[in-house]
Amino acid sequence: MSKRVGLYPGTFDPVTNGHLDIVSRAARLVDHLIVAVAVNAGKGPLFTLEERVTMAKAETAAIADALGVSIEVRPFSTLLVNFSKDCGANLIVRGLRAVSDFEYEFQMAGMNARISPDIETMFLMASERSQFISSRFVKEIGRLGGDISQFVSPRVKTRLDEKFGF
Repeated sequence: MSKRVGLYPGTFDPVTNGHLDIVSRAARLVDHLIVAVAVNAGKGPLFTLEERVTMAKAETAAIADALGVSIEVRPFSTLLVNFSKDCGANLIVRGLRAVSDFEYEFQMAGMNARISPDIETMFLMASERSQFISSRFVKEIGRLGGDISQFVSPRVKTRLDEKFGF
């Protein structure tokens, strides 16, 4: 039987507890999970690609150790299905927070299936405690001095506080 390699792509600007919920659940379903950090300059990220990769590595290492699973973090700037093939991934994992996410994700999954029919897309619903968490909201709350400690790890909170000059 071939190794099941999953790919969980995103901008992770910053990585939130919602992202980590999906990582921990997806990692249990595959033999190896790759967290793929997208360049995505169009979103105007607060953190550089290198900073986002570093944060994702620190956060996912704890999950990998706790669960005894294989998780890798890699940056990418190419077409997702091409990056998936380059990594040997046969499954793309996408997290859904709300019904509004589904339409976009459904269209993207359809396009990816047309381009590369041998790569499956799997949707994981965010857990009830993290359905409302988004990186955009976390950054906005943090920028305005609000308490973001329930949405991100202490390490990520420190990085955000530093970015915002707190």
